[in-house]
Amino acid sequence: MSWGTLADDKAARLDEAARNGLGKIVAADQTEMLLVSVLRPHDRICIEGNNQKHADFISEVLSDVDPEVIHDLHVVQSNLALPQHLDLFEHGVAKRLDFCYAGPQGIRMAQLIEDGVIEIGAIHTYLELYARYFVDLTPRVSVVAVEAADREGNLYTGPNTEDTPPIVEATAFKSGIVIAQANRIVDRVPRVDVPADWTDFVVEAPRPHYIEPIFTRDPAAITEIQILMAMMVIRGIYEPYGIQRLNHGIGFGTAAIELILPTYARDLGLLGKICNYMSVNPCPTLIPALESGFITSIHSAGSELGMEDYVAARSDVFFCGPDGSLRSNRAFCQLAGHFSDLFIGSTLQIDTAGNSSTATSDRITGFGGAPNFGCDSRARRHASDPFLQAAREETGQESPQRGRKLVVQLVETFREGGQPVFTERLDAWDIQKRFGMDLPPIMIHGDDVTHIVTEEGIANLLLCRGPDEREQAIRAVAGYTEVGRRRDPKRVADLRRRGAVRYPSDIGIDTRLASRSLLAARSVRDLVRWSGGLYDPPARFRNW
Repeated sequence: MSWGTLADDKAARLDEAARNGLGKIVAADQTEMLLVSVLRPHDRICIEGNNQKHADFISEVLSDVDPEVIHDLHVVQSNLALPQHLDLFEHGVAKRLDFCYAGPQGIRMAQLIEDGVIEIGAIHTYLELYARYFVDLTPRVSVVAVEAADREGNLYTGPNTEDTPPIVEATAFKSGIVIAQANRIVDRVPRVDVPADWTDFVVEAPRPHYIEPIFTRDPAAITEIQILMAMMVIRGIYEPYGIQRLNHGIGFGTAAIELILPTYARDLGLLGKICNYMSVNPCPTLIPALESGFITSIHSAGSELGMEDYVAARSDVFFCGPDGSLRSNRAFCQLAGHFSDLFIGSTLQIDTAGNSSTATSDRITGFGGAPNFGCDSRARRHASDPFLQAAREETGQESPQRGRKLVVQLVETFREGGQPVFTERLDAWDIQKRFGMDLPPIMIHGDDVTHIVTEEGIANLLLCRGPDEREQAIRAVAGYTEVGRRRDPKRVADLRRRGAVRYPSDIGIDTRLASRSLLAARSVRDLVRWSGGLYDPPARFRNW
């Protein structure tokens, strides 16, 4: 047997690139030649597409490569957010896909899968896909996006490191080829995030790589309903459990929570008692809470456009390198969130068992990191007060055998277009059958969910004894949806007496106080003021 076939194969590809006149630094107009030199049909490839950062230029070039030369590629990347990510498949360059999240491309993806253009391997969580890079989905060729590179090939990722470390390590240490799309070539990088001997080629792109400010929310768009829900989360969950280590998902609901910490939560005497340690992007809506002393430490999966100077000036809170800029890392942030005490996020559908999904009949959005953040970490062995309290509620035992993570779904009963969030049956089951999937694309399983919060109230599923009680608790907060209208008033009244269902009045909330006056910042401009001028929001969020 030969034990060096991968290394020999890499050497042959590098030799072909050299014969075509390509060195380590590749001009933008030579990118197609580079790709044709180092790629082979049926290769497994990762073209960095993250929640925010994208190697968009090289992805664009690859989508236009002659499919007679390069075809049937197996794409393994976390996020397909840009049109060119799917153009690869429509143009016949790629065929098979393993991914985590599709975001705005979810509707188009659903159609391409149905048309047989895309063959799905699996919809993963972030950690799951990264892990498989080191098991059975190791890329043969990977393209990453970086802020800068020097002429030797040392790479500087800047604030948006994101998915780069697992992509590079899995590829470079399995005799794969690593290509970097760099915003600029410099004499000396501010810090070495990827050493030169892990990098095979650097392409200086004609424009900076695309970054999506995915966590940025304009306070002006936060509604009074979302403020009421935020009050319920703080009063009904964060305060009684003493939540200090947590993760916030994307959305206006969690942005509302962040913006009433310096007002509502402070008036409740919760400064220093909740929201101390977070695994989350540097969301601009966290600025007032951070400036008010609520947050001790934040580890981030990625950065947010315009927050670079603010983060560098608050290095006691954020993880920053010797150059002063943020060092984000999605894999480590997911791990940190996995072992936190609480995850709170939103979804598109919830059934009467508490299962939730963002894959619906008209779009396949994927999951991202929610299933990792939003699961009970059964491998956890260190205790905390919320971890133990949740277990006591679930088991009814004063000394439980194991703890329990809190997983909260924060949703309004109806989403855009008047579509009900609550349903008797998830679309995921129909999607499984329609696309021949082995498993239904459920984002967070019902047995992992501990609380559901709507504008109606809180369903504490830990205090429910059996599936029938869980169903009635969910119906109790499902509002005027069909699911909600089928509640049993007598059983709901009993659950309310036991605290398994709690309406605003049950936890001392006057709904008349749920107004925008509670927001510490009511506009993006207010956030800039809170930051002392350090926050420089993207143009789309400026209205002054």
